[in-house]
Amino acid sequence: MDGKALQEQLNKTLPGAVLALTDRFGVPELLLAPAKWADAVRALKEDPASSMDMLVDLVAVDYSEYPGHEGGRFGLLAHLKSLRRGHRVTLKCLLPDDDPSVATLTGLYRNANFLEREAWDQMGIRFAGHPNLKRLLNHHEFVGHALRKDYPLKKRQWLSANESLMDEMEVKLRERGWA
Repeated sequence: MDGKALQEQLNKTLPGAVLALTDRFGVPELLLAPAKWADAVRALKEDPASSMDMLVDLVAVDYSEYPGHEGGRFGLLAHLKSLRRGHRVTLKCLLPDDDPSVATLTGLYRNANFLEREAWDQMGIRFAGHPNLKRLLNHHEFVGHALRKDYPLKKRQWLSANESLMDEMEVKLRERGWA
């Protein structure tokens, strides 16, 4: 399915969802309105014509030093693929510095849980409705978001306490019938 067809499909289902269409090396990239982020992903996943059943990756970008991104400091990109149909799409939305937030995709794709936690931890993007939005890569006492362009490279932080990960382990143990 080409980018134009995806854009038309989304605009019919969710008017105003697609702000722009770009071709990135043969893969369509749809710029979405942040308020329609999760609804657009759901529509592309559930519509048999697009059938975007795989979230390949979710990436956060700090555009603060890039020219031409006045629409928002942060970019959030979701790379989706249809395993049945063999096509791909990249969805992008621009988020402001003062409130980088969109709705979670955890109800649509299981791997969104950790991908969104990484985007929160490293870049500070919040995902409304996420079941467990907490640090994933950095220590729980870490202050700031290490991949933001304005984070001081040589900043040192004293981290004093261990963190129990049993809240996450207990869920996994119960899922497997071990607890």
